[in-house]
Amino acid sequence: MRDPVQPFSFAVKVGHVSANPITVHMDADERERAALAKTWGVLSVNAFSADFSVVRWKRDGIRLFGTVHAVLEQACVVTLEPIEQTIEEEIEVLFVPEGSKLARNEAVNGELIIDADAPDLPEVFAGDTIDAGAVAAEYAAMSIDQYPRKPGVGFVTHIESDGTEADARPSPFAVLKGWKGDSQ
Repeated sequence: MRDPVQPFSFAVKVGHVSANPITVHMDADERERAALAKTWGVLSVNAFSADFSVVRWKRDGIRLFGTVHAVLEQACVVTLEPIEQTIEEEIEVLFVPEGSKLARNEAVNGELIIDADAPDLPEVFAGDTIDAGAVAAEYAAMSIDQYPRKPGVGFVTHIESDGTEADARPSPFAVLKGWKGDSQ
């Protein structure tokens, strides 16, 4: 099932998920790849697919894990020439239904304590489906190089300082040196 709002969508019915993993393979068609390219602000998405396993987690949760594959074309930030980026992203996401106790943060004395090293809280889903395609697109988007540069290319007019005194910037007060005011 595809969601017309998302550039790439693949709904998984939660009711069909059991303790035995379900294998899901998703492959974006040409229209979906063009929509992803527009959403991500890249020149093109030449390939986009995901291979996931979906399994029941705890009593009413879902665990989705697998790999997202993408090949996209971006403009080099130096030369503006197209360059290719390949994404291979391993992901694992937990989902729980709305109202589940597993998705709540515990407040201590009115303060929310967040442990950066703790595992992420589960995502909350509504209804009887999770959108595995939207998850794949989200994780791929987070892996896109924001400043792609062609190998071996640099800024030619940029000169690095060698640390000598000649490189030192003059003090803004150097202009005032030797200036005597008319205060006498």
